Amino acid sequence: MIMIDEKIRKRLIALVKQQVVPAIGCTEPICVALATARATETLRRATDNPGLVPHRIAVRLSANILKNAMGVGIPGTGMSGLPIAIALGALIGKSEYGLEVLRDSNPEAVERGCQYIDEGRIDIQLATADDFARCGVQCDEKLFVDVRVSDADGHSAAASIAHEHTKFTGCAQEATTALQGTKEDDDSQAPAELNLRLVFDFATTAPIEEIDFINEAGRLNMAAAGKSLEHNYGHCLGKALHRPLGRGIMGESIFSHVLMATASACDARMAGAMIPVMSNSGSGNQGICATNPVMVFAEENNNTAEERTRALMLSHLTAIYIKQHLGSLSALCGCVVASTGSSVGITYLMGGKYEQVAAAVKNMIANLTGMICDGAKPSCALKLTSGVSTAMLSAMLAMQGECVTSVEGIIDNDVDRSIRNLAVIGSKAMNETDRCVLEIMTSKSV
Repeated sequence: MIMIDEKIRKRLIALVKQQVVPAIGCTEPICVALATARATETLRRATDNPGLVPHRIAVRLSANILKNAMGVGIPGTGMSGLPIAIALGALIGKSEYGLEVLRDSNPEAVERGCQYIDEGRIDIQLATADDFARCGVQCDEKLFVDVRVSDADGHSAAASIAHEHTKFTGCAQEATTALQGTKEDDDSQAPAELNLRLVFDFATTAPIEEIDFINEAGRLNMAAAGKSLEHNYGHCLGKALHRPLGRGIMGESIFSHVLMATASACDARMAGAMIPVMSNSGSGNQGICATNPVMVFAEENNNTAEERTRALMLSHLTAIYIKQHLGSLSALCGCVVASTGSSVGITYLMGGKYEQVAAAVKNMIANLTGMICDGAKPSCALKLTSGVSTAMLSAMLAMQGECVTSVEGIIDNDVDRSIRNLAVIGSKAMNETDRCVLEIMTSKSV
């Protein structure tokens, strides 16, 4: 273990603060609402009409954004899908809120949004090569949103997002400053190449006062789990685990409590509850999955506050590291990434050193690689519980000195190469799977 240079520490802290942020609602439809809000604000300034509501909204999306926005609840609306998210983005959205763009929503706004949809003002289509080119984005970019708004007199404005959920590009470049940091932050960007050793040493040696901000993730995401039990959200998986039958089957254990806390928070988020969660790498579910298992384990294992803080940082930064190779969106379910983070956090809380943490990562990759993403939806809670179940098993095996070896499947002796193997499969090899999933989703009868 080595102490991390102060300059690198600052860069890593800036990276985590950039990638671990509050979000309300599933981040795919929310980032479409965010682009809509920004385009509307631009049109209002251009026409000097602060109360203007666009006459028409044309939205062009990459396939992965479309896939992840089809079946998920939109916060505070009781509705699913993109039209209401877009309508609210234009009516009450504020781009300065970032991934909480719809936090001012209320029943009156939802009613106005429904009327706006009924008037046929919104046009949503899959982005074409021309749409990508117009915004200076590669056609194979999985995260792409282009929104163009116009008034009745022919004035128009646009906003586009690509690569990350709050990264404005092209015609909306001026918005980047508000959401992504100012120019003076340039010296605090992440190192070009993270590796697991750097992640581990940073999380376990950084001055605790410099990283204790990560505890806000624990506060928000555990609060979301608690609030979820007050209503019937999604498929109520968290509630099912809490009920007598669930407790009778699963028992009262750290394992069952980890599943309960993770599933409950996901139930609420995917159903569209107006409950903020701390996201990771643009995903609220990934934020939940990287946080709640660590929080529950630390509490029930009687770890110290400092150990919990370091485990949370280790979990979140591991997930960020893997996502840097995988990309913001892919055919691979995000729970694979985030639950790998929680597994290393739990391993650390068990007393594991770097060797055990590396073993836990390999064990995770050997098991969960290939889990498909078939869109954001209430049943994501099931996938998160699969991920954190594997996280616990992988940590237990690692602490017993058991690690999947390089003669088994895609695992390499080098843990960082194993992570890159996972990323190549998720970002490239599964592209045909992604296309097939989208075709199935858009052609089925519901």
